Amino acid sequence: MNSSNYTQLNIAQLLRSKLSAYAQLSKIRLSLLVVFSSVMAYLFAASGTIHLMSLAILSLGGMLITVSSISINQILEKDTDKLMNRTMNRPLPTGELSVIEATIFAGISGVVGVALLSFYFNPLTGLLSALSLLIYAFIYTPFKKISPAAVFIGAFPGALPLLIGTTAYAGEITLAGVILFTVQLLWQMPHFWAIAWVSDEDYRRGGFRLMPSGKGKSRDAALQILPYNILLIIVSCIPFFTGLAGITSLIVALICGLLFLYTAVQLCIDLKDKSALRLMFASFFYIPIVQIAFVLDKL
Repeated sequence: MNSSNYTQLNIAQLLRSKLSAYAQLSKIRLSLLVVFSSVMAYLFAASGTIHLMSLAILSLGGMLITVSSISINQILEKDTDKLMNRTMNRPLPTGELSVIEATIFAGISGVVGVALLSFYFNPLTGLLSALSLLIYAFIYTPFKKISPAAVFIGAFPGALPLLIGTTAYAGEITLAGVILFTVQLLWQMPHFWAIAWVSDEDYRRGGFRLMPSGKGKSRDAALQILPYNILLIIVSCIPFFTGLAGITSLIVALICGLLFLYTAVQLCIDLKDKSALRLMFASFFYIPIVQIAFVLDKL
């Protein structure tokens, strides 16, 4: 192999390594789930009508804003991430990416994403997306070491993609958008607390206070999850009773909500990590199934 080929091979390997590191920094799977929720909300607002260009722009803009938020979160927590098993192999703790590289990436992604949604759709959509980014990166992230209230704070930027999806179509905040936002907001509490329960020891090593009770994995903490599951069932029925969705999505939402509640009750009874893991997986299934049911009911 001559020196020119060797140099080209090194450049190709470096490029692949960097692209892989940026993909890890972006948490692609999590980002795609956020984009999915926003697209489902857009389709719900549009009564199932598909505008391919609008969906593409919404997906791209939402993806850019999400990866920007996630990247800033990792920049601010790079030293903490070194202490936890679940995060120590991220590209910033390992040095695969520098803080400068990650900052430039986050900055460009965030600015382009907000601009894209603002100019293609409307200023309100851009404003909500910017608000989501700022709350997640600069309020939720530092608050995780201060109080368990961080979970409630983080639920707002986690639910805003639903409002962003509906405003992208309607140009204003609608009842449909508020309902979808509230469903996502309530869902996130048992979802986040299940994750916090399963990863409690790791989070404690990082200095994070995410459990809903100062007593840690206690019955008090488990019982605080139940009201959100119950409210979730109630709010998920509102689309039917307001004429925004039909009986099929009501049945699906009720079944999924009751199964989700059942896993939360199990955790309250036995206080086992295995039950918290079941609750976490139940949350993964709940939100896409219910969102798809809402959209299909509009077709």
